[in-house]
Amino acid sequence: MEHATELMRVAKQVVALGKGIIAADESTATCQKRFDAVGVPCIEDNRRAYREVIVTAPHLEDYVSGIIFYDETIRQSTASGEPFSEVLAEKGMLPGIKVDLGAKELALHPGEKVTEGLDGLRDRLAEYVALGAKFAKWRAVIEIGKDIPSMACIRANAHAMARYAALCQEAGIVPIVEPEVLIEGDHTIERCREATASTLKSTFDELAGQDVLLEGMILKASMVIAGKKAAKQSTPKEVAEYTVRCLKESVPAALAGVVFLSGGQGDEQATENLDEMNRIGKTPWPLTFSYSRAIQNPVLKLWAQNPSANVIKAQETLLFRAKMCSLASQGKYSAEMEKQRPY
Repeated sequence: MEHATELMRVAKQVVALGKGIIAADESTATCQKRFDAVGVPCIEDNRRAYREVIVTAPHLEDYVSGIIFYDETIRQSTASGEPFSEVLAEKGMLPGIKVDLGAKELALHPGEKVTEGLDGLRDRLAEYVALGAKFAKWRAVIEIGKDIPSMACIRANAHAMARYAALCQEAGIVPIVEPEVLIEGDHTIERCREATASTLKSTFDELAGQDVLLEGMILKASMVIAGKKAAKQSTPKEVAEYTVRCLKESVPAALAGVVFLSGGQGDEQATENLDEMNRIGKTPWPLTFSYSRAIQNPVLKLWAQNPSANVIKAQETLLFRAKMCSLASQGKYSAEMEKQRPY
């Protein structure tokens, strides 16, 4: 493979010891919801200003290897005119890009979705390479409910993710494959484990079928956890044990690394669960974070209170949450540390 050496180098950099990813790839529609919740108008200049807070935070590179951008964001610059991707590169961080076009209804399967975006992807990837992107992300959505997920849904999404990953590697971009098993609903942790295992096995079968280089790609995994409405909620220890066991049974050892999405968990909950996994240890790949809300929630709230005056406070908050996640990725976090938080 033409780009094999560079793909492996970048993939290792993404999951370097004590580092993870910030997912700042919210679509404009998702941004609208987040900004509405904190009372900030969701206009482009506000979105740019908020993302500048994240991109320019001093010393963020100590804990974060890269940031996933949305199409709008990778084209944006700081107030002084420096492209965001260049700001990251100067800090030794990697710009990433979300390339899927969202989950749409799966034909003949009510309540299930398949992610679209393969049409024209080769050309879009070439453009993103020119804009500085070093890795990409594609998210599939797997929902647990009555008689779902179906194998049709799992296979359709697995095949799309594998084709996406192959196109990324052809372009010299590290693919992050994200088959998210949603934590909404009242399912048990065991039911989540079954759905997650089926999804992962099918995904890696399809990746093998497309000759994707596992050492040059990353899995963005959801944690194995009981649904938010389940009668019995999962403890961090249970989440860690079920998730690590499921990954070991379903994910090839050659993979460069696993980053976890927070999936709507609370800030501290997502951090604690990651920490417990790394205390178990003995996995063939690093386990780290690729959080959006679990890092950004308190940052956005603080910034929104006074966007012009609260930049430094918001950045200090971002740095604290990133540091907690970094410690969790090494099994060195404790809830006691939360007492030091600046917000």
